[in-house]
Amino acid sequence: MGQPDGGWYDETPPQVIAESPSDGATGVNSKKATLYFSEYIKIDNPTENVVVSPPQKEAPEIKNEGKKISVKLIDDLKPNTTYTIDFSNAISDNNEGNPLGNYTYTFSTGDHIDTMEVAGCVVEADNLEPVKGILVGLYDNFADSAFTTLPMLRVARTDDTGHFDIKGVRNGKYHVFALQDADNNYIFNAKSEMIAFDKTVYATTCRPDIRQDTIWRDSLHIQDIKRIPYTHFLPDNIVLRAFNEELTDRYFQKADRAEADHFSLIFTYGDSEMPRIKGLNFNADNAFIVEPSVNTDTITYWLRDSALVDQDTLNIQLQYRMTDSTGTLVPQTDTLQILSKQPYEKRLKKQQEQFDKWKKAQEKRKKKGESYQTVMPAEVLKPDYNIGSTINPDQTPTIYMPKPLARMDTAKIHLYEKIDTTWTPIPFQIGEDPSRPRTYRLIGEWRPGRQYSLETDSMAFTDIYGHVSAADKQGFRVPEEDEYNTLPVNITGFDGKHIVVRLLDQSGKTIKEQASDNSQVVFQWIKPGTYYMSMFVDDNRNGRWDTGDYKANRQPEALYYYDDKIERKAKWDDVVTWNPTAKPLNQQKPSRLVKTKSTAQKKIKNRNAERAKSLGIPYIPGQTGVTEKK
Repeated sequence: MGQPDGGWYDETPPQVIAESPSDGATGVNSKKATLYFSEYIKIDNPTENVVVSPPQKEAPEIKNEGKKISVKLIDDLKPNTTYTIDFSNAISDNNEGNPLGNYTYTFSTGDHIDTMEVAGCVVEADNLEPVKGILVGLYDNFADSAFTTLPMLRVARTDDTGHFDIKGVRNGKYHVFALQDADNNYIFNAKSEMIAFDKTVYATTCRPDIRQDTIWRDSLHIQDIKRIPYTHFLPDNIVLRAFNEELTDRYFQKADRAEADHFSLIFTYGDSEMPRIKGLNFNADNAFIVEPSVNTDTITYWLRDSALVDQDTLNIQLQYRMTDSTGTLVPQTDTLQILSKQPYEKRLKKQQEQFDKWKKAQEKRKKKGESYQTVMPAEVLKPDYNIGSTINPDQTPTIYMPKPLARMDTAKIHLYEKIDTTWTPIPFQIGEDPSRPRTYRLIGEWRPGRQYSLETDSMAFTDIYGHVSAADKQGFRVPEEDEYNTLPVNITGFDGKHIVVRLLDQSGKTIKEQASDNSQVVFQWIKPGTYYMSMFVDDNRNGRWDTGDYKANRQPEALYYYDDKIERKAKWDDVVTWNPTAKPLNQQKPSRLVKTKSTAQKKIKNRNAERAKSLGIPYIPGQTGVTEKK
């Protein structure tokens, strides 16, 4: 006795049995096409996955109707033009989801079909991540203004791996561009759009070639190897580096007062001139401690007076410079009402709750005959000591203050080194990091194999509201020298270039960085482990990677990845030699560091092989009946 299981699975992809007009038809003057299939089918997200070329201003109507797909173009047909409707991997059968595979329907309004193809990939210029879903298009007009005034001639969209294949191309010479087209006009007209441009002139060509197709019976055994002739279209290895231009237009975005004691003014871009504030319901003279960000696009104002902190609404007149329609900075005056997200009444209630909780605890201690407090302790300043239990000899510990300091008493800060068995005072320096507000750097001589103790007396730090720090002690050590290794790196092919080389951990985070003018760097004090490496050419020597600018014809600074992991053990000092241009950019970034993971590709599930195995019978690909077990 048993229960029927439905028999063999359908593993046959849908087949195209007819097209109207037929695929490859010439002299077509109809804007409608119908594709007929051998079974019921479905289309996965045609808006994103189906690309019509040449690009259409009005989105075409693509409908799935049982065993057919109807396509209606809204734009007028262009004369003597090859049209391609690239369905990619979007078509599958309705029941089992067996994909048809890469399918492109082609017709021409002229007397022939253009058959050339242009292929390659797009990566992000600043990290070599593949760019999914960006448009890639061709221009035969080589003027710089073409990209900003004319729509692309033919387009394709990149897949999960950043790969693109532009089909139906007329034999000729082209520029290749990529565009994250926000307004669907196939023109670069907004600085917020990601772009890539290549001034190389690519000539289309093709040649006969052979590819090897391997059919696997299972993951370990090859069933068949075939050498299949095909037409190899070139170029097929273009690599475009996509980037977003720096948004230099300056506008005021918002005022934010997340906490009562400070507020921030946020702009889209910085300015060498600081805004001017006039208080409308308070006196703004000497009312603030001002903390601008490094590029002055965010400016934080700390309120000095506690009475002003308790004021829920601050009305101000803000004078600043903004970008007008010509791109020029002009004076602008706004009136703002800045509201505290922590109203005074709510803060009073919270303080009362804290007092009641403290009082209850003291009364409980009193009843038990334990020591208790009669006055609630004042709020203390709590510095954040960014000092681990171990540090490297080249490391700089930091201390972060939650609020601006009014005073730092260095006489109450002590640094000790354990020499033999004696804790000995040693010299140090402490000062604010100019690039990070309220962050103080502790600079000392850290020797391998030594222990240290940073000790602060009470009242070493006092903030602008009178809160003082409590006594604190931070102990740390520096490992022995033989617990480290040294990593010398020789880089070939970049003589005369100013480069910045970064050592990365297994998450891709930069842990060390060095600049060089002679293509050699040495990373010292490296702990045993697995590392990765990247570098960029610092053309303007500003110490950071810079994006590109199309109008200025400036490409983003070149960035590369060492294409393998780097294993290091203690006391190693062997040299790593690296040629950053030995591999194409899209093949450099190690897979562990790639954040943009490919989604599962549609494929036949091959469940009949599993079923045959469970039944203990031979599996014959394509079988539709049961073979008896012998």
